[in-house]
Amino acid sequence: MENLFWQCPMLLAADAPAPGPTNQILNMLVLIVPIAFLFYFLLIRPQRREQAQRQKMLDAVKKNDRVVTVGGIYGVVTNVHREANEITIKVDESTNTKLRLTFSSIARVLGEESSQENSKG
Repeated sequence: MENLFWQCPMLLAADAPAPGPTNQILNMLVLIVPIAFLFYFLLIRPQRREQAQRQKMLDAVKKNDRVVTVGGIYGVVTNVHREANEITIKVDESTNTKLRLTFSSIARVLGEESSQENSKG
């Protein structure tokens, strides 16, 4: 009788189904799927939106726009050559200093230079 008392929990455990590989896969999917959604909505989607806005800004660059480069140089666009991925900006009015840059080096477009500023220089 004493042996039966100690064997009872073992007998109950033997009747219960052992966790199989399908249960482990489902548990893993329950954890991975929400993490993937969070990763997409917190990292990938905002980055794509930012890239689309930047591309739209660079596509709209035209002559006489005031721009800032990634190096912090302010200038006025004098020439846009989209096929060569090149833009020329004038950085100094008095010496007529110009820089040739790639489109990716433009950080911001400040807007078009006013006609009053053109007449002063």
